[in-house]
Amino acid sequence: MLDGVTLDQMRTFLAAADEGSFSAAGRRLGRAQSVVSQTLANLEGQIGVRLFDRAARLPVLTEAGRALLVEAREVAGRMDAFKARAASLAGGLEPEVSIVVDVLFPMVVLTHAIGDFQHHFPDTTLRIHVEALGAVLAPVLDGRCAFGVMGSLPDAPPELTRERLISLRMVQVAAAGHPLAALPGPLSPEDVAGHIQLVLTDRSKLTEGREFGVFSARTWRLADMGAKHAFLRAGLGWGGMPWDRVEDDIAAGDLVELKMRDAPAGGYIMPMYAAHRADTPPGPAGRWLIERLKDTAERCPAP
Repeated sequence: MLDGVTLDQMRTFLAAADEGSFSAAGRRLGRAQSVVSQTLANLEGQIGVRLFDRAARLPVLTEAGRALLVEAREVAGRMDAFKARAASLAGGLEPEVSIVVDVLFPMVVLTHAIGDFQHHFPDTTLRIHVEALGAVLAPVLDGRCAFGVMGSLPDAPPELTRERLISLRMVQVAAAGHPLAALPGPLSPEDVAGHIQLVLTDRSKLTEGREFGVFSARTWRLADMGAKHAFLRAGLGWGGMPWDRVEDDIAAGDLVELKMRDAPAGGYIMPMYAAHRADTPPGPAGRWLIERLKDTAERCPAP
């Protein structure tokens, strides 16, 4: 009976475990709840193990289910890797590669990697979107982009595979003439609460209603990093920026780094990743670009 276990059953098991309900798993897989329930019942019958306790309103993984969940993820991951390898061996160079990049990613790393890409794939069209937070992952999840470079969003849905690219140092800054610049640090939450904080806004529904790095009760939302930088320099508020974007401003005295009382000992460090769907990995050109981004980040890392 175990030889009859299918990859589809494994993916249904993973979806139900990740989503916490059969109905949510059905929405994720584009299937009716009854189909999900029957698929899992068939799987349990084939392997002779009860995966979910269905006594409560929502199904709960049994002890055996939790143990087998690890194995199921490994099996699905191996199959995704198998398909990715097969696609590469079959050739099939993409005529176009679309990617989405977090606004915080260092432009010096991106431009170097894209220059190398242009040299190696002169006939491949490249489309680059620049977004923030959930808007980075939305076009990857719906298949519009081969992969995304994420950072400002701290987590990712389980159907995405992440690969580490670089770590950025984030600093809180204000114009030299801003009232916060005159306060002795480190600043407490009470010190900054009454001052306008400039915050990147999310142009997607993926993280709607969630806050990341917001310390003030007064916020202005901007969708563009260049606009945020200009607003900071103009003294219209305070906020977080990657060190490489404001290093020259701080050296020139136009911006002042604000020391925060509850900041980590080494400062705020933001890891950035290349993220793509596990079931539809990038083709040869997209895969090459991810590896080049890794190599370029090592050669010219952001401070």
